[in-house]
Amino acid sequence: MTVAPSGPEFPVQDIPFSYRGSWFNISPVIAEKTYADDLHLVSHQTGLHPVLRLAPAVDGTTVVATPALLTWRDGVDRIEAVYDGTDTLRIRGRRLGLRVAAAASTLTPFSGTYLYRDPVDGSHVFTSYETGRRYRITVLTGALQRADGVEALGAADRFLELGGDQPWEIAIEEYATARRPYAGSVTFDQLCRDRIAEFTAFVDAVAPWRGADTPAAELAAYVLWSATVAPAGFVTRPAVLMSKHWMDKVWSWDHCFNAIALAAGEPELAWHQFQLPFDHQDGAGALPDSIAHSEVLHNYVKPPIHGWALRHLRRRLSQPPSRAALAQTYDRLVRWTGFWLDARRAPGVDLPHYQHGNDSGWDNATTFDDDRVLQTADLAAFLVSQLRCLADLAAELGEPADRWSREADRIRAAMFRDLWDGERFTTRSPHTGQRRASRSLLGLMPVALGADLPAPVATALARGVETHLTTHGLATEPTDSTHYVADGYWRGPIWAPSTVLVEDGLRRAGQTRIADEISRRFLALCEKSGFAENFDAETGAGLRDRAYTWTASSYLILAAAQEERRVAGG
Repeated sequence: MTVAPSGPEFPVQDIPFSYRGSWFNISPVIAEKTYADDLHLVSHQTGLHPVLRLAPAVDGTTVVATPALLTWRDGVDRIEAVYDGTDTLRIRGRRLGLRVAAAASTLTPFSGTYLYRDPVDGSHVFTSYETGRRYRITVLTGALQRADGVEALGAADRFLELGGDQPWEIAIEEYATARRPYAGSVTFDQLCRDRIAEFTAFVDAVAPWRGADTPAAELAAYVLWSATVAPAGFVTRPAVLMSKHWMDKVWSWDHCFNAIALAAGEPELAWHQFQLPFDHQDGAGALPDSIAHSEVLHNYVKPPIHGWALRHLRRRLSQPPSRAALAQTYDRLVRWTGFWLDARRAPGVDLPHYQHGNDSGWDNATTFDDDRVLQTADLAAFLVSQLRCLADLAAELGEPADRWSREADRIRAAMFRDLWDGERFTTRSPHTGQRRASRSLLGLMPVALGADLPAPVATALARGVETHLTTHGLATEPTDSTHYVADGYWRGPIWAPSTVLVEDGLRRAGQTRIADEISRRFLALCEKSGFAENFDAETGAGLRDRAYTWTASSYLILAAAQEERRVAGG
């Protein structure tokens, strides 16, 4: 055990130990908001499933995680784990034993884990009904101390034990039906060096600007790197999941922020992130709500921020897309925009509508307290931005562009005519025509239009944004609101996407002072509290899923832009 770990240490309670391309990780998180006492091998094929429990022989061991190496320590005794490719884990121990056990103790014809010894190579194999995969344990050095529950049916403990005074090492492989016996031609120490080199190259690519002023950049990069999976099931491309905790999907606006963050250093991976939901575009042009290994959901959609995102993505891509790729993207964006113009506008009405808060991405925002089916200004603004993007793409590709510009002007005019009250935007019921205001930050999101806003409107929106600014960032509901809830999802907590959209719009509208302050506070928040799904607006504590990639990406986006401004300013 001679290889020193490299890269940032992180709490495995918050961030899973995993590897780029792998569909499994090591974590105590075994279900939504559910933490086990021991670490588990958790697979994300067919959903989140804890398959194997990894329990050291001594209670109270200390766990240390870095991008390349996971270590259990008990004094000088230890167990270490490293990835050998995307589907294999190598684990070794010195004077510290390990029990590898099926996470579920009951086997039925429709659930649970079965353990048998393979006559081909003498390995032991756990088969998981939940994942539809096998998990083969091959002993490389040392010997098994015990194997219980082999070929047992029904309720039984199924486990292997390793330990004793001699060093031991095993390989755990995840695969479908059959594969050659494990060879293990690369040493454990070399695997560590390889993983260190790979992660270092990734960080150097996506955050070459990092320094003392951006101390969370390496960990943000690890969150993205480790949450990436190889194509499988409905995931048609290499994909950055939102998390390898329970939010193990790709949602059709979350992916945009990951694409932008990766664009300069990992252009191919970034392009895949932008395109992935479009691979599942339906006949009406709608994008799915979310995509997972074994599930594509269409019951909701997500807001059309893709024109906004594509402009940012193209500005940052270190390798521009080909003309054919742009033409395909144009066609896909035309269909997605057409969905909102055709399927989400009543006859003779200029403004489109959401059918539910989930469509906006702000699921339970106070905006939707009285009505769910609403015309909102954020939706109109995003469509205006997307239509402007389509006009630019059309001109670039030699297609007619005027229709997109005319439609953008039409929706923009309707947004001000029907929803603007002089200080902020209201909502409007397409059924009754009734207008209503709320205190949600959602009513200020048209600031994302930036320079496409009249100066007085931009100034008014900036004033409104400042009322949401706490010590830690932009509360989605003001903390003095009667509807504010500290852990209320979109009813108070700080979120990364709203932060990036508002910061960018303010900056492009010339409101740089408040944009700088929002950026500074969000960066400090992540450096204090990590990359949670959202944050308590008053305390800054991380909430919900604690390893969320769009939060890590938003940190990288804002940190890179801050460094660019610093360099440009001399």
